[in-house]
Amino acid sequence: MIKAAAHFRTITKHKMLVMKECFQVGLYRQGLLHDLSKYTWTEFRVGCRFYQGSQSPNNAERKAKGCSLAWLHHKGRNKHHYEYWVDYGLDGTKRLIGMRMPVKYVVEMFLDRIAACKVYKGSAYRDSDPLDYFRKGGTDDYVMHEETKKLLTGLLRMLAEKGEGFTFRYIRENVLGKRKGIGGILGTVKAPRIHRRYIQV
Repeated sequence: MIKAAAHFRTITKHKMLVMKECFQVGLYRQGLLHDLSKYTWTEFRVGCRFYQGSQSPNNAERKAKGCSLAWLHHKGRNKHHYEYWVDYGLDGTKRLIGMRMPVKYVVEMFLDRIAACKVYKGSAYRDSDPLDYFRKGGTDDYVMHEETKKLLTGLLRMLAEKGEGFTFRYIRENVLGKRKGIGGILGTVKAPRIHRRYIQV
């Protein structure tokens, strides 16, 4: 029961962080719907059983069972995960490749990574953490479309070097093309042009 309560608090804190971030860049619907499948019994029971507090319980289930059924369920229902977009290529080799993700889901994936780092690192969180975690996995090993990877990497680098406020404004005004600010958080000032070393799409 204690683990169930702790897991519920963790996933809800994460969801609320992503929702806040999505609202800041204008992705209202995605903010409201983000990660709702985590509250289904298929995913929630795994989270309760393998809850650790320092990392995803899916990792623990994967180690215990050889695969994570909760993760397989989750990635097939949430379009902000690049794994959702893995399919067979059209080159006749039956090779699995990453399909190009719609930009709005790349942005949600970016925000999801920020929130995950904030939840697990707490007060030790730094704007460079999401980029460090992404690189730690070995960027060449991701089954991700090259343009999707370039946009995600560019945003992560911008976050690490320019900070959250600057990056969120750039996303809203340049990546998603939304001009109107929310409650003065972003304002209506057009974000300055960014060097191509950040965003390459």
